[in-house]
Amino acid sequence: MLPAAQEAGVRYVGGAISKGRIFWTVWKAVAVLAFVLALIQKLPYGQDHTNPVVSEEPSWDSPRTRELAARACFDCHSNQTSWPWYSEVAPASWLVQRDVDAGRRRLNFSDWREYAKGGAELARIVREGVGPPWFYRLLQPGARLTPAERDELARGLLATAGP
Repeated sequence: MLPAAQEAGVRYVGGAISKGRIFWTVWKAVAVLAFVLALIQKLPYGQDHTNPVVSEEPSWDSPRTRELAARACFDCHSNQTSWPWYSEVAPASWLVQRDVDAGRRRLNFSDWREYAKGGAELARIVREGVGPPWFYRLLQPGARLTPAERDELARGLLATAGP
């Protein structure tokens, strides 16, 4: 047996690592991981999926602008968040909660009177494709906007919020 293997406690059988030893090591690792995942479900952050009351939406320039904004933006930028199944399971719930909290702080279509920036900034963000993030579009295919829809939304937000 190799000296390093002896120190690590690895048992060799016929020049190979014992399959039983590998099995139990993997089993223990899976058990510890399962225990940790079960334990973190008890942490409160990411479990409060309330949607505050909608106080004031913008005066939309058209129903189409609102429909595009609702499809691509409302889950993170409004009080009308639709919470997906994975938002109930930590650690994904922590990431979803963090993104919604941050999105509502930056721009909340449900509390429009708090928004101070003009439509030009919103139009620029939409045209540059800054949001929604790639991982959100991957999990929510309805949030994917075509280039034409992105341009339409940018024009609509400019008309809605002013320059």
